[in-house]
Parts: sequence; C-alpha cells; structure tokens
Amino acid sequence: MTGGGTMSIQSTIEAAVSTLPPSLARIAHVVRENPSVVIEKTINDLAEECHTSVASVVRFCRAIGFSGYAPLRMALAAELGKESAQFSARGAFGSEISEKDSLREAVSKIAALELLAIEETVTQLDFDALETAIDAIDRSDRVLLYGLGASRFVAEDLTHKLLRVGRNAHMPTDPHEAVAVSVLHTVPTVAIGFSHSGATLETVRFLEAARAGGAATIAVTSAKDSPLTRMADHSLFTEVRESTFRAGAMVSRIAQLTLVDCLFIGVAKRRYAETVDALQRTREAAHALRG
Repeated sequence: MTGGGTMSIQSTIEAAVSTLPPSLARIAHVVRENPSVVIEKTINDLAEECHTSVASVVRFCRAIGFSGYAPLRMALAAELGKESAQFSARGAFGSEISEKDSLREAVSKIAALELLAIEETVTQLDFDALETAIDAIDRSDRVLLYGLGASRFVAEDLTHKLLRVGRNAHMPTDPHEAVAVSVLHTVPTVAIGFSHSGATLETVRFLEAARAGGAATIAVTSAKDSPLTRMADHSLFTEVRESTFRAGAMVSRIAQLTLVDCLFIGVAKRRYAETVDALQRTREAAHALRG
C-alpha cells in the first residue's frame, strides 16, 4: 500500500530533472527555480525563455504526468495557492532564498522546505516497500551501508543507530572498500545505498556488487527511475524540493533522515524488548565516559 496523498508537482519536477533529456531538463530547471513562471507565461513564452520548442514544453508536461500545458498551469496554481496559505503566516512562502532575504526570512524558507519534505515523503511512503526493507534488515546478520557527500552522513546515522541495538552494521570508508566488502558474504547480508540523485556512480556500483554477491539490496533516493533503483530489490523514495543552495543538500538530507528513522523504528519494533535493553545498556556505558 502506498501513501494516500498526491505527490506535489514541484517534487515531481525535482525528482525528474536528472532523468530528462536536455531539452526537457532546461524547462524543468526554469520551472524548478520559479514555479510561478508557468502561471505567468504562455506556452510560447515559456518555450522561448527555455530556448526550446512548444512541442518540447508539451513533452515536458507529459513527462511529469500532465496531458498538456493548461492542466499543468491549473494544478500548479492550486498547489502554489495552497502553500501560500499554509506558510505565509510564517513569512516562509516561496522556496527560493534570495540575497535580499533577512536571516529570519531565509531560515523560515528553509524550515518550510524541510517541513514539506518530511510531510511529502511520509505521505507518499510505500509501506509495503518499507515493510519488505525492514524484513530484509531484520533477517540479515550483516548490514552494509554506503553513501557519498551528504548521503554519507545519513548512512552514518543509520549505522550508528543499528550498532546501538546490537546489529552488525558497517559503513565502508571509500568506494574501493565498499565494493570489496560488498562481494564478501559469509553471512546473510543486506546492502543499503543512499543517493539523492540515484545516479552516484560509486553507490550504484556498491549495490551492483552486493547484489551480484547475493546480498539483498535497498535504495534510498528521490529518483524513481534511476541506476540505483535498478540495482535495488527494495526502493524507498524521498519527496524533496531543494533550495537555491542545492550543493549543500539540506532538504534532501532531512528527507533521507526521515526514512532512516522509519527503517530503524521498524527494525527496533521487531525485537522490542531486546532493543530497549540494548539502548539502556549502551546509554549507561556512554554515560560513564562523561566524567
């Protein structure tokens, strides 16, 4: 069973950007930067701004699930209106952070995006996929986790959580080690790869090697049709709209951490008494180091 909500148009565009052909990707970038452009401009104006054809704009609409430009305009106007009402009271409406924003306005905007990421990720969460991923982790005797950049910090977070409850979790330190350890299976193993784009080469190769070696594989990504998901037995998806400062991977990190907590809670609940006991003992052991 999947989540009951509808994925937002802006999150759909964000997730699709890396998989679209160049002419459609240009349109996606323009709309992602300023969604209001669809409402303010005719299809001819948008095609001209994106240095492409009207036919390409129509193909872009179809690629994100709309029959044409008019239905996209109507749906996006409704979505932007709803978000304006939801966040204007906080002074947080508008996804982009500008140079003119005060610190308070910038913080409000990024907080709004992070709240949306959590809400949309959970609303769209495929609970059947989550359950099967939890089954794979629970049945395994070894969990391998890997990610690069901001995704590395997310992989570290789940590694730490699993170690705290007595699970054999390991996060390789570099791509060569990741591939090497992923092919050595002396016990039932599950490999989890984290990549917002779903196209990080090293992470894709990690899951590919793990799967070839017989491990169960899990992808955590925003890209539903990506190299990473093609290497995964189970895929969990984030719904994200990054801010202007995309290189900082702020919002995508928050959405991935939400899925990490969902996975951990699911695994922990399978062995509730053991989990509570392990958390208490590790907390007490760590407390002794505080002096």
